[in-house]
Amino acid sequence: MAVPKSRLGRGLGGLISAGTPASAKLDPTAKATPDASAPTPAPAAPAPVPAGAPGFQEIAVNLIETSPYQARREISPDQLSELAESIRSEGLLQPIVVRKNGEKFQLIAGERRWRAFQILKIKSIPARLVEASNASAAALGLIENLQREGLNPIEEAYGFASLIRDFDLTQDAAAERVGKGRASVANALRLLSLDAELQGYLSKNILTVGHAKVLLGVDDQARRAVIARRVIEEGLSVRATEKLVQSHKNAPNAPASTSAKSAPPMEVAAVASIEKKLTSHLGARVAVKHTAKRGRIIIEYAGNEDLQRLLEKLGVEA
Repeated sequence: MAVPKSRLGRGLGGLISAGTPASAKLDPTAKATPDASAPTPAPAAPAPVPAGAPGFQEIAVNLIETSPYQARREISPDQLSELAESIRSEGLLQPIVVRKNGEKFQLIAGERRWRAFQILKIKSIPARLVEASNASAAALGLIENLQREGLNPIEEAYGFASLIRDFDLTQDAAAERVGKGRASVANALRLLSLDAELQGYLSKNILTVGHAKVLLGVDDQARRAVIARRVIEEGLSVRATEKLVQSHKNAPNAPASTSAKSAPPMEVAAVASIEKKLTSHLGARVAVKHTAKRGRIIIEYAGNEDLQRLLEKLGVEA
């Protein structure tokens, strides 16, 4: 049988030293191939890890616990369903990685695969059992997420921050742990100085890291938030955002948006607060265009299902 290519990449494989991955595809529903010289085997349950693969074993799904160092904060239900269907049809191509934790096992890498097995109601899962310190477990989990399917920028930043804070590492040491340059880690950590609203935009890919780096040049948090909303509303490029930020620096007393040119600062702040509350309440980006005589509330949605969700939230029948 052809040897499957590891999806973890050289970085994660190089950091795990306990044993060598199994050379055969790990299919939790596959049956052993009959030997012509041996009696026909009975139908098999989920296939055990092939003999001669040190550090591998089948572990009961219900004995596995999530890691407190997991950087990923959101796991898409749609992606989980797709992964479950892939495992159902093709088998598990890469075992999860765990370490012993009392009578149970703690995940180091492979939470989505483990959750997919739960969806499929398969009782055991091929796993690689390693010995790892808390710092190594956290680094390996972060690498797993970075290599398999990129974390959003804020999740990545919090992952680096956790390594540095929880294990008393320098930025250089954290960067070395995950195979990144120090500058990459430093730039990611800068994103955590953004307020929660802008971090949310980054997490949902409403703003890019390029936009965020430009916005970090605006010291005033309230003004930065207003500029960010304008960038989103007008779909400004990073270059256009740079020009907008520069114009604010050159005219520090100028209002942040054309919709509030004649509005006093307190009124601008009040409108911004309303936008923030509506965005939080509806789970959608909201822009309030306000003047003394008239105004508009603009609510964005993503497709028919999201529109239906908003209508239900607003108590409106379609």
